[in-house]
Amino acid sequence: MSFLGIDLGTSEVKVVLTDDESNVVATAGVRLRVENPHPHWSEQSPQAWWNATLDAIGSIRAEHAPEFAALSGIGLSGQMHGATLLDRSGNVLRPAILWNDTRAYAECVELEALVPDSRTITGNLAMP
Repeated sequence: MSFLGIDLGTSEVKVVLTDDESNVVATAGVRLRVENPHPHWSEQSPQAWWNATLDAIGSIRAEHAPEFAALSGIGLSGQMHGATLLDRSGNVLRPAILWNDTRAYAECVELEALVPDSRTITGNLAMP
């Protein structure tokens, strides 16, 4: 029995394969590129996330086929707040806006001024 953990981070997709006693069998990672097409913008291609995930998993599968074949569960964690915009068919419309994008800074300041208890209401900071 083995388990696969996948972490989709801003800078890299990291994958770990463990045995049933949580011993690390293998790890793999594929770097991601953050796009900054304008000042304060931070975006990534969701297709790049998928490709990097497949590449990292494929690397582990190729090098540890027996352990991979015994896979019993997969855990997934991902980036912080972000926006991946989809059309009605579920197709990605544009690069995803990442958690560290600050183009809406002025709007966040205005929101917090207009709704001073927004943090209490939502349990989150208003983030640009």
